[in-house]
Amino acid sequence: MKLTVLGPGCWGLTLAKLLNNNFEEITVWGRTQDLSDELKQYKRTEKPLQVQLDNKVQITDNLEEAIKNSDIILLVVATSGIRPVCKQLKEAGLKNNQILVNLSKGLELPSLKRMSEVINDELPDSKLVILSGPTLAKEILNGCPTAASVASYDMKAAEFVQKHLSVPSKFRLYTNSDVIGVELGGSLKNVIAIASGFADAMKLGDNCRGSLLTRGMAEIVRISVALGANPSTLYGLSGMGDLIATCSSPFSRNFTVGSMLGKGKKIDDILNELGSVAEGVKTSKALCELASKLNIEVPVSSAIYEAVYTDITPDEVLNKLMNRKLKQEEKY
Repeated sequence: MKLTVLGPGCWGLTLAKLLNNNFEEITVWGRTQDLSDELKQYKRTEKPLQVQLDNKVQITDNLEEAIKNSDIILLVVATSGIRPVCKQLKEAGLKNNQILVNLSKGLELPSLKRMSEVINDELPDSKLVILSGPTLAKEILNGCPTAASVASYDMKAAEFVQKHLSVPSKFRLYTNSDVIGVELGGSLKNVIAIASGFADAMKLGDNCRGSLLTRGMAEIVRISVALGANPSTLYGLSGMGDLIATCSSPFSRNFTVGSMLGKGKKIDDILNELGSVAEGVKTSKALCELASKLNIEVPVSSAIYEAVYTDITPDEVLNKLMNRKLKQEEKY
């Protein structure tokens, strides 16, 4: 059995380490500029996380070699890179019997498409599975257990991935047929994680955090159900589970972005300091555009969009949320 990991970032390298004993061969692929000499020579990296891979793991910038004879291919690149990498996969000779697992959480701009829709645009015959859930890389590297969902319209493919990517006592996977719900839960929660970090930096208290998570979850469910998701999925691992983890952990990049915004820092400075992708930044824009098209109110997400893309102050964001017109709480 061979596993290929496309993307040498924190999550990609964490998966290569986590799944080391599940596969005879593991190859990590990245663009030439993304592969450090340390990673190529010593199978390790120090930033932004410290990861030491097994000697059997191959590191390459040759995509054709990386996917050759691979049984499962993990797509772990930034959402903006999904479409170009899929085009490259087609040119590299991706076969229909190779299972492609997407782990990137976000929406494409300006199309507002989910990642599975982007992948199907470029690779319509691929066997596609979506993996999403509470998966903070640093905790997994530290040996902490977690669980996640694997969703697909092809349940045999989902079950194959479930069997071969599960790690006893460490990584438990559940199958799910609701691709839309699993994808949107994992993507939209990143915006609420920014809100949670924002509130934490402003020292607004646990009551406020509980209120933000609840109202944010209502927004996620309203948007997702309007787009075809099963509401029960949003209260599972890829929805509520991921939301709780991401909104309460300093290991979350989106929480960190929100915390810096709450301290009055500007987004360009924050992203430069962070040195890695925080998908919630672009997702806030995509979510608000979707909400406008669907005529759905998303006040928490809208406030975060303003905090990211305008000069509004933290106090002004708080006042806009707390002083809205009083209304009835929704069923969702």
